[in-house]
Amino acid sequence: MSSAAAVRARDGGAAGPTIRRRRSSASSSSGRRSARELYENGALALLLVSLGIVGYLAMRFEWRFAVAAIIANLHDVIIILGFFALFQWEFSLPVLAAVLAVLGYSVNESVVIADRIRENFRKMRKATVTHVIDNAITRTISRTIITHGSTLMMVLSILFFGGETLHYFALALTIGICFGIYSSVLVMAPLVMWMGVSREDLVKPEKKAGAGGRQDPAVTSQQRARQPPSRRVGHENRPDPEC
Repeated sequence: MSSAAAVRARDGGAAGPTIRRRRSSASSSSGRRSARELYENGALALLLVSLGIVGYLAMRFEWRFAVAAIIANLHDVIIILGFFALFQWEFSLPVLAAVLAVLGYSVNESVVIADRIRENFRKMRKATVTHVIDNAITRTISRTIITHGSTLMMVLSILFFGGETLHYFALALTIGICFGIYSSVLVMAPLVMWMGVSREDLVKPEKKAGAGGRQDPAVTSQQRARQPPSRRVGHENRPDPEC
């Protein structure tokens, strides 16, 4: 073997580890950049979804329901992120999609509970706030269990038979659905009561008199129809003071 060939072999062998280190450094830098972008985009998406939920519930119901619902829904998200951080599971774009899906799924249950509470305030006029909210929870808990149970069966089939690609996606959905069974019912509703919601916040009071203190003609006609015939005849024969 000539001396020139030996020099080239020595230089190539020395350059090999250097090239590999450069490639490894470039790949690790790219991985950190991708992780940072995923973190920033995920946080932005979570913030926009939360603001949309709060705005929708505040316009449709009342601000107390909006605040209670977003706290209950973020409760599910924090638990999912806690599981992934505790067991060092891989957090990727499919997992982020699952977290946003759980957030949207939980707000549906919050809307159902809020609508039931408002309906009970209209029907149960003499009931207390505690009784109204307790009745709303009792009437919706069976629906919540059946809905979450049906969805959980489908997600578990993806978890066990969906393959490695969808494993963590289905795992995040499974955790969110399991804890979402009680968050919308047993977290959101008590928070609404704790913040002091009342019947006047959701139900407008009935108008008993028209403008200027004069009675509404429709109300007056209903009162006359309820009076006994003797009183009604005497009232009709009485002269009008304005004549």
